[in-house]
Amino acid sequence: MALIEVEQLERTFAVRKRTGGRRRTTTVVPAVHDLTFGIEAGEMVGYIGPNGAGKSTTIKMLTGILVPTAGRVRVAGLDPSRQRTELAMRIGVVFGQRTTLWWDLPLRDSFALLQKLYRVDPDRHRRNLEEYVELLDLGDLLDTPVRQLSLGQRMRGDITAALLHDPEILYLDEPTIGLDVVSKGRLRDFLRTLNTERGTTLLLTTHDLQDIEALCRRVIVIDHGTAVFDGALTDLHLRGGSTRTLVVDLVDEAPPIQVDGAETRRVEGPRQWLSFPADASAAPIVAAVAASYSVADLSIQEPDIEDVIRQIYAGS
Repeated sequence: MALIEVEQLERTFAVRKRTGGRRRTTTVVPAVHDLTFGIEAGEMVGYIGPNGAGKSTTIKMLTGILVPTAGRVRVAGLDPSRQRTELAMRIGVVFGQRTTLWWDLPLRDSFALLQKLYRVDPDRHRRNLEEYVELLDLGDLLDTPVRQLSLGQRMRGDITAALLHDPEILYLDEPTIGLDVVSKGRLRDFLRTLNTERGTTLLLTTHDLQDIEALCRRVIVIDHGTAVFDGALTDLHLRGGSTRTLVVDLVDEAPPIQVDGAETRRVEGPRQWLSFPADASAAPIVAAVAASYSVADLSIQEPDIEDVIRQIYAGS
């Protein structure tokens, strides 16, 4: 039995619009439609799609915040909407644009309140707090009111708050939104360690494909409330026909670069853009360019997840 089971899940919303005077019309809008998947214990799964695809609605049904219109959901053997209190002890949730911390209290006090709410053994709470404070570099922030924290600092605090009661499952909804490169890297390293050492199951929704590539081997793509892909990230790129781009700044202007495995798509002065398959390694292409040309700088642009989805639909 999978730790998370979703079978033919449906969720609709009634949208009422004024049509003139006192008259209103009601339209039923499907947010999630015929959605089925399973997630095993210990998996790290990316749950991705464009805005309005139904990602957050799914997370809210998995946590019991929303009740499904139809279908079946089981999380750790529990019905989320009927057993919310029991399930809350076994899951952690982080919404990137909302905080679960107390705005005017120091971070330390928020963590202390959560220990009481979840009725965590004091010794266990202390050990967990010490470990997460060290891993997420929160030591200097514990006495700072939450309202004075930067977005990256608050996000690290929210993730700590979601994990203090040792949940089996961690839902992350846009956890790196607005974070700088350093904060993103630190957060990814922490989540990887959490999964490896504690076996925590992670379901990650994000528009940042680099988060997915750094953490997840499996990807579920949802669009218009329906899963359009469920499999390995490399297979997603192959199906979508997506490409990565090597941006090369040469010392001087030159004709289009010619190397095996890549194609020059654009040239502007000394800068050139080379595309290559998303599942291919950039190392041999970079080595070939460096060996044959005078390079001032180079960088790699990853494919955008919405472009990948568009390519999937264009192909079908």
